[in-house]
Amino acid sequence: MNQTISSDGNSFLTLFLAPVAEYLADDSVSEILVNGPSQVYIERGGKLVDVPAKFVSEPALRAAAANIAKSVGRILDDMHPRLDARLPDGSRVHAVIPPLSRVGTVVSIRKFKKETLTIDMMERFGSLDEGMRRLVRALVLLHKNVIVSGATSSGKTSVLNALSSFIPEGERVLVIEDATELQLQQRHVVPFETRKADKNGQGEVTIRDLIHSALRLRPDRIVIGEIRGGEALDLLQALNTGHAGSMSTIHANSPVDCLRRIETCALLSGIDVPLVALRSQVASAIDAVVHTARLSDGSRKIVSVAEVMPLEGGDYRVRELRRWKTEAIAPDGAVAGRFEQTGEEPTFAEQARIAGVEL
Repeated sequence: MNQTISSDGNSFLTLFLAPVAEYLADDSVSEILVNGPSQVYIERGGKLVDVPAKFVSEPALRAAAANIAKSVGRILDDMHPRLDARLPDGSRVHAVIPPLSRVGTVVSIRKFKKETLTIDMMERFGSLDEGMRRLVRALVLLHKNVIVSGATSSGKTSVLNALSSFIPEGERVLVIEDATELQLQQRHVVPFETRKADKNGQGEVTIRDLIHSALRLRPDRIVIGEIRGGEALDLLQALNTGHAGSMSTIHANSPVDCLRRIETCALLSGIDVPLVALRSQVASAIDAVVHTARLSDGSRKIVSVAEVMPLEGGDYRVRELRRWKTEAIAPDGAVAGRFEQTGEEPTFAEQARIAGVEL
């Protein structure tokens, strides 16, 4: 089956994935997980539930995944057993075929949200409160370098997108992503996307390559969708040479773990940097960590905003400024709690006062 890509990503997917068509069309479903032909899960409201959908057979499921790959100019076969692709509507598809997967072809579809999650919506949904909103707004307006950290599916990209809304008009923002997800609303935004190598292993363009280009294109801010590898070192060097106000995300379990993860990623650059020098770069380049989490009831929140302090005894140190405190979990799993101030005053309080930015 050789079909032309539709501009409607869902219609395009439905063509090959008819057994899960109803979930593709359901806006309340954020992710579809196919674990072989006989097991399908969906994420709805932050929780995974299994559904009765099934594929006719493993060959039918594999053919569907291969057709998706072919239609977006990729290959999924025995020589290329993994697929990472972005569909026309921005949805992301990842697939792994046997023998790497032992349950049959595995497909994950993270659906592209048609409606941009704004900071107002986040406050309405209880993802943050007014005090935390003022704090993160101040971080952006004062050109602090901010990393949004959290576990998988904790809402990092949505939070980064919401934070970017505080960037003033008139600033030149260069956005670098593996797959386009961010939807910045400012007028002067220049988006870049990486490119994978072709079937001959040629033509790859990485995050690192695009960072090098960005530094030569007069950015006021650099926004990187996610830090995954050696590009962390290039970003640190950029932040330590005057490109303030930049943002990115990274997978991490806490604000301190975020800094350690950046350090680990920087070590993957292949450039030999003494550990003490690298840690000093991390601590001086990153001003604050906004940490996100998906709670047990499926709700997503900013659970901590922490300022990065100078190294102490060679170790990372952060000072939490505002956080979420869970106070009770109901029998149905609903989480109750509140956002609270820690009592610590940020080191940039005087800078905010002078700039007229409310904390």
